[in-house]
Amino acid sequence: MNHEIRDLTIIGGGPAGLFALFYAGMRGATAQIVDALAEPGGQLTALYPEKDIFDVAGFTRVPAKELVRSLHEQAAQFAQPMHFSQRVTGLAEEDGHLVLVTETDRFPTRSVVIAAGIGAFSPRRLPQTSADPWYGRGIHDVVTNPEQYRGRKVVIIGGGDSAFDWGTQLLNRAATVTIVHRSDRFRAHDATVSQFRAAADAGKASLLTFHELQDLVAPAGGDAFTHLVLKDIKSKTTREIEADVVLPMLGFVSDMGAFGDWGLTIVKDEIVVNSQMETGRPGVYAAGDVVTYPGKLKLIATGFGDAATAVNQAVHWVYPDKKVSPGHSSNMAIFGQKDD
Repeated sequence: MNHEIRDLTIIGGGPAGLFALFYAGMRGATAQIVDALAEPGGQLTALYPEKDIFDVAGFTRVPAKELVRSLHEQAAQFAQPMHFSQRVTGLAEEDGHLVLVTETDRFPTRSVVIAAGIGAFSPRRLPQTSADPWYGRGIHDVVTNPEQYRGRKVVIIGGGDSAFDWGTQLLNRAATVTIVHRSDRFRAHDATVSQFRAAADAGKASLLTFHELQDLVAPAGGDAFTHLVLKDIKSKTTREIEADVVLPMLGFVSDMGAFGDWGLTIVKDEIVVNSQMETGRPGVYAAGDVVTYPGKLKLIATGFGDAATAVNQAVHWVYPDKKVSPGHSSNMAIFGQKDD
């Protein structure tokens, strides 16, 4: 499918990408988002929608999913399109403009803002082949609605932040919560680990270290498993535990994908930009966690600033008569105010 040409095409629908879409509309530019994920929010939606965030300006605390909702509503003021489940495969030049190419569509554009976070990413799957048939049927590597696990026997496999974050958040929803990990060393915040350990000590949860999944057990002809077979990697013995749900929290695999073929300078999976968020390829800018520059901080707060800089520069590049600086939003005619 060939889409209508836009002034800016933003790759990525996370916080920086959503804010960039709003900012482009505020500058009077036509824009669109193209994202590989199925819904907006990037890592906030895919990895920790229930977590509270404390360092976004103007919010004492805000759940990640609520921040995404607010950013989506802010961007939607200008009715700019958002295209999801679109994995970018290339960037071409035709008739004096760029064309962003995905697996199914083509998006003509006068400029590009890459706000792809850590690139296209997908959860790391369980290595046991016996788990493969149960994905989507009891094994879920992304939690979008924790309420669906209310009253269920949940087993989380992993030892990182996601494992312990979801472990603690499901304590008051699930019938039982068990975390299974191959060692007694965790890659999670000490406070969260301590919180889960306290629940385990109180008999409200279980923490099984030096164990790994070996098999899933279902009744003959059954369409759901009822037990897991766990292997003690020290003693080489096995044990069975009851389970309705398995949540593999094994991290994720990120991929910079086609960006490496665009003539950009990429160092350690990060795009090098200057203070104007220029990538070195005319018309292509970048913002947020995907970029690196001296003093770069990988925070949502700084991602918003990167996005504003990238969009202002892109708008000026597309329309040289438009100033780089937009002035104060409180004086903009686009919001019904008196224009400066």
